[in-house]
Amino acid sequence: MAETDREDLELHRRLLSGDRGAFDELYRRYSPPAYGLAYRLTGQQILAQDVVHEAFLALWRAPEAFDPARGAFRSFFLSLVHHRAVDTIRREERLRKRQDRASNLEPVVDEDVAEDVVDAADMADRRLEVRAALGTLPPEQRQVLEMAYFQGMTQIQIAEQIQIPLGSETSWKIAAVASASSTASSSG
Repeated sequence: MAETDREDLELHRRLLSGDRGAFDELYRRYSPPAYGLAYRLTGQQILAQDVVHEAFLALWRAPEAFDPARGAFRSFFLSLVHHRAVDTIRREERLRKRQDRASNLEPVVDEDVAEDVVDAADMADRRLEVRAALGTLPPEQRQVLEMAYFQGMTQIQIAEQIQIPLGSETSWKIAAVASASSTASSSG
């Protein structure tokens, strides 16, 4: 058994009886390698410091957790640090995911199926009303509206299609019909 291992066993024996000096000596010996391990695993100084603090606190509260028959104190303590670092990484990952979900909240999707059914029925009724209204128009006006709304044509394109000059009285009527229908559709 190495001299360091024998010294660790003696310090642990003293720690079992509540010797603060033994704890301080174990801290002096093992805080640098414990911090190095914790930092390597967590990648963050503050988290690594927290891990080391928690590991030493656990040692102070339950020194009997170390069993010399199972191996060296150094191995036991660095294993304790490793497990606490892994737990910290997992906790931080859960927190990050929770924060990501909270910061990316999307508007609540309306899952009321009845409302969707009512909207669809209302839309079908409106389509029927529009078709019925188009049927009551004179053929020229119906043609202009169909070209403007269903084909997405501009007044100039409509005038060219029905072969009338844009400045004539007829093109003015086209503009009036298209404008009136555009106002009606945007308000409904």
